[in-house]
Amino acid sequence: MLKIRRYMTASSVLCAISTSAYADITGSIDAKIALTTGCIVNAQSADDGGASVDFGEIDFGSHNTLFTQADGEVAGTGAGIAVQCSPGVSPVLVFDAGQNDGSGSGGGNRAMEHTITAGEYVTYSLFSDAGRSTVIPIGGSISLTTNGSAQVIPVYGRAYGASGLITGTYTDVITVVLEL
Repeated sequence: MLKIRRYMTASSVLCAISTSAYADITGSIDAKIALTTGCIVNAQSADDGGASVDFGEIDFGSHNTLFTQADGEVAGTGAGIAVQCSPGVSPVLVFDAGQNDGSGSGGGNRAMEHTITAGEYVTYSLFSDAGRSTVIPIGGSISLTTNGSAQVIPVYGRAYGASGLITGTYTDVITVVLEL
């Protein structure tokens, strides 16, 4: 009778032990997001409760000092102020004071001041309609829809000429607040 002996080497023993010594570890990753109401004005986020965004500009153009009136329109992202708020939010655009309200003469409830010569003004007004018959007074507001849709709010302006105007550039900055 022939006897066969089997010998195991140390490496074969380690392989047999090592494959069964490790087990898979399973875990998880938690994902989370908190959403709040917010608004976007002219493609700029205004959802942090005080963000300063650009509501646009009214450019009345270039005229001689003898002009009687000049019309302009707020250009934000086209023909007005583009606003979109979360559904259920009741946004209101409030047109607060400008830097020179009540200064100047020749009509209008706002005024642009000469950029070089202090005390020289061109008066103007803001309107909510293209016919410029509905004035947006200082502190006046425009209510927006609450359904979450994007909307463009046109704002029109009219500058008024007066005697004694001097050449140069006149400017004003109006504070606009989007109340939620």
